Amino acid sequence: MASVARSCTRLGSSATAASRSCPTRTTASSTARRVCIRQTFQNSSRRGYASGPSGASSRTPYIVGALALAGIGGGAYYLRNNPSLSQAKEGTSVETRGVFTPTKDDYQKVYNLVASRLEEKEDYDDGSYGPIIVRLAWHCSGTYDKMTNTGGSNGATMRFAPEGDHGANAGLKAARDFLEPVKEQFPWITYSDLWTLAGVCAIQEMQGPVIPWRPGRTDRDVSMCTPDGRLPDGAKEQSHLRAIFGRMGFDDREIVALSGAHAMGRCHTDRSGFEGPWTFSPTVVTNDYYKLLMNEKWNFRKWDGPKQYQDVASKSLMMLPTDMALIKDKEFKKHVERYAEDNDVFFKDFRDVLVKLLELGVPFQSKPEDRMELKPTTAE
Repeated sequence: MASVARSCTRLGSSATAASRSCPTRTTASSTARRVCIRQTFQNSSRRGYASGPSGASSRTPYIVGALALAGIGGGAYYLRNNPSLSQAKEGTSVETRGVFTPTKDDYQKVYNLVASRLEEKEDYDDGSYGPIIVRLAWHCSGTYDKMTNTGGSNGATMRFAPEGDHGANAGLKAARDFLEPVKEQFPWITYSDLWTLAGVCAIQEMQGPVIPWRPGRTDRDVSMCTPDGRLPDGAKEQSHLRAIFGRMGFDDREIVALSGAHAMGRCHTDRSGFEGPWTFSPTVVTNDYYKLLMNEKWNFRKWDGPKQYQDVASKSLMMLPTDMALIKDKEFKKHVERYAEDNDVFFKDFRDVLVKLLELGVPFQSKPEDRMELKPTTAE
């Protein structure tokens, strides 16, 4: 046995020396070591060495067994120093079924990291990535078609050029890139869960309502990209809104409630072609959008860009034709009036319709009662 140990030591030393002198060459011993590691993990209940009588012909199994044990140690070291591999799950590039089941606390950690980064760059837009993160969550979900059961947040297909390049998604690369460091730190979460969770985070961190959310979305390939034209066009009016939102399964009240997302952010000429914020506080969720629609006077803006409205008093705010359609249409307008009068009523309906939007077309294994409410960092 001592001679076997010496042989193993000499073999290990020669393999190490070879790897040092030729770092890019795959040696026979390294190949054997990888094979042994793979076989050992696949057959963990079997011993890696021979149990027959000793002799010259029995030395090889001993050597293989020794290399296998060394491989296990090396593999354990690698996993210990690369914890993300032991946390991988279906939908990620490294898949290890059953090894890691995320809990609410794990999703809270993802939430907290997104929240901590929203205002890292004060020079971005109005000082927060919140509005564009909401737009990402909205646009990845708003492609759903109830007739074909295609589109929606399940899949995160905006990662691919056909969908990412759609005109309505212009500028959203900034939001996707913003979330990449979060994905790197938590590789077990799918992009589609990350994007929707981040949208919930952004709304809550901008003082909006708490949005119940649940995981369960998977990432899909480029073949599942949706056709262009499924998202609203701000240059259109009420018939267009009913066609687009009706395809997803929303009624008039829900259409008006979802439009309240325009309380956040602004338009950019290099993205939609339009320009300006809807409200005076574009990084805070309030019912001001509805109040301004009802109480301000609006005229067409005189400029070289597309048709949009401008408030008469300050000439600093804008509304799109689809926004003005909400007060031109009497069925839409009654909901605008309700939300303008009561912020709590708006928050309740906005919360409920956001939950519905983010879950459209997702084949959840969980139940609606499994939704979780993640704690805003502003509440700490």
